[in-house]
Amino acid sequence: MSNLFKPIKVGRTTLKHRIAHLPNTRNRATSEHVPTDLMKQYYTDRAKSGGLLVTEATMISLNQGIYPNVPGIWTKQQANAWKQIVDSVHSVGGAISSQLWALGRVGKPKILKDYGLPLTGVSPIYEHEEAKREAIEAGNPIQELSRDQIKDIVHNQFGNAAKLADSAGFDFIELHAANGYLFEQFIHPQINQRTDEYGGKSIENRSRFLFEVVDHLSSIIDPTKLAIRLSPLNEFQVPGISPTTVQDYSYIVQGLQERANKGQGLAYINIVDERYNPDGSVRQQTVQFVDKIWKGILFRGGSFTYDTEDWKIINKVVNEDDRTLVGFGRYFIANPDLPERIKNGYSLNPYDRSTFYSPFNYGYNTYPFYGQDLKVDPEEKVLGKPLA
Repeated sequence: MSNLFKPIKVGRTTLKHRIAHLPNTRNRATSEHVPTDLMKQYYTDRAKSGGLLVTEATMISLNQGIYPNVPGIWTKQQANAWKQIVDSVHSVGGAISSQLWALGRVGKPKILKDYGLPLTGVSPIYEHEEAKREAIEAGNPIQELSRDQIKDIVHNQFGNAAKLADSAGFDFIELHAANGYLFEQFIHPQINQRTDEYGGKSIENRSRFLFEVVDHLSSIIDPTKLAIRLSPLNEFQVPGISPTTVQDYSYIVQGLQERANKGQGLAYINIVDERYNPDGSVRQQTVQFVDKIWKGILFRGGSFTYDTEDWKIINKVVNEDDRTLVGFGRYFIANPDLPERIKNGYSLNPYDRSTFYSPFNYGYNTYPFYGQDLKVDPEEKVLGKPLA
């Protein structure tokens, strides 16, 4: 009688069940950041069960940070390639979100320098000494974003990427505001040392950039398609969990709820859910405060990898709250038919971390469906071909 395999309406889209694919950087795009045929197969295979897929983080521009072989969506060529993936996902009954990504201070200074672009951040504060050394050696130290540059990111870069994602037919457009990237760099008080209206001790200032992007995109695309990923308990690429994180993110979620009350979105909030320890026990710090403020669809993920014994935790989570999606990353990488395996109690393929960020097909489209005898050669170096 679990809610797990009951349909759920998200925005204007009805999903067949509550199990979703989390965004996972996979580095299978071309060196020009164009989606490939390998990506089309990957997403299509995982859409066949009728759930929601969130794409890997997708760059909104070159000047907001560059990683090798990750996809972008700032050109029509990229959008046309993504459209082939979206159309294929829809053809097998799935739904798909585009996750828009700006890296800020954690972009690669040498690659940016090669393009003649600066490494920019909310404040000129490095993630660590090694990052500082790399930037100095590249001759590309962090430059604090000016007000004009911030406005350009909001209105031109995010605006352009959202329009292109919308034209490609994505069901949802998710802002990557988690895991120490640009949005979180504005929010985190130990990273944001600005003295203007975008910084300081005030969360009203530190959240201004996030709300400006949300408000602008809500004015140019259907706000029921807009979504956001947040990580209040994040410790990746930040100095640690902010001591004011509950107050700060309560303010942000309240602002998003107020906009939803006025018909300005969002389709869902994707929360990095660090509620459970690997043994299934509840952590002292949780994201339960988000549940109390946000009344819409809440998409949780990040901790359910350890819930493989009868899937008790995910069933408990979706049964306690009928507006919940549960997300998987590592096990969805290794099991293209993960929802069917969970539903039927089938065993899981183990995942291989060593292949997560390779540019080759091995470890990407070489995991079998349940019962499939798939012959693969780990030495075969198959690269993707651009879809447009």
